[in-house]
Amino acid sequence: MNIIFFGTREYDHLYFDRLAADPAYGCTIRFLAANLDPDTAPLAKGGDAVCAFVNSDCSAATLERLAEAGIRLLLMRCAGFNNVDLKAAKACGITVLRVPGYSPEAVAEHAMALALAANRRICKGYIKVRNNNFALDGLLGHNFYGGAAGIVGTGRIGAAMARICAGFGMTVLAYDVYPNPALEGLARYVSLEELLRTADLVSLHCPLNESTRHLINAETIPMMRDSATLVNTSRGGLIHTQALIDALRRRKFAGVGLDVYEDEDGQVFEDFSDDVLRNEVVPVLLSFPNVVVTSHQAFFTRTALQSIAITTMENARAFARGEELKNEVKA
Repeated sequence: MNIIFFGTREYDHLYFDRLAADPAYGCTIRFLAANLDPDTAPLAKGGDAVCAFVNSDCSAATLERLAEAGIRLLLMRCAGFNNVDLKAAKACGITVLRVPGYSPEAVAEHAMALALAANRRICKGYIKVRNNNFALDGLLGHNFYGGAAGIVGTGRIGAAMARICAGFGMTVLAYDVYPNPALEGLARYVSLEELLRTADLVSLHCPLNESTRHLINAETIPMMRDSATLVNTSRGGLIHTQALIDALRRRKFAGVGLDVYEDEDGQVFEDFSDDVLRNEVVPVLLSFPNVVVTSHQAFFTRTALQSIAITTMENARAFARGEELKNEVKA
């Protein structure tokens, strides 16, 4: 099988090159720096499958052009698939496979790192010391120990975050339409409203769909404690950005940690250090001293990259052999 990889970086070679060299997978890989969209889709001609990432444009227009190029398999080297038009994929005869779980702990550890950095003003403190300013003004935080952690979405990542919060000595509250049996005795499931009203730390770990879009909004934000810390390492659309900014201007939240945010697709994973950002979301968010923003890097550990590569290649092999597709995503 010949796989065309879109939107690749140097780190994508780290494990995919090794696996492609293994004859057990029977795959060859062509790496493209260009991201997948309707204009670049024809570059896949001559391939059997394409591999895309979370920031790729997998709309109907893109999928139609992939089908015209002879592509019958879309490999998502990520867990999320909200950027894929599944109905269009089915109509085009393109099978969609994803990586449902790679390293839950990688994302959960980053979520706690964001929570700590925002709450304890780590970034601000670092900059002050770099400027030889050792005063503690503006660095006052809150203890997590003895507080309540609210985990919204308790799949593999949410469960990992729950274990971390329990290790911090926090009472763990959870909300999910499908409770996770693995958290029995560790977390107490409550309504979303009770979680938001009670939690000192609210961490979002649910997928983005019609029922979760703007879960944190102008109606739910007032339910939360003014002293709460809010963290999102899942999907930017879970939080209504303007509602969050309005709340921050009212001095809501002890801290906010975001690895994702709305409308990030045009700049995520790109270097604009010598340019001017056209998207105003990040500059506005970073104007608040209690906000920490990172660049969709929660997944970015060696363990996670290796797991993503293995599962992606196993998905490709299963498709080529006509085996059961455990990680297929259907409309």
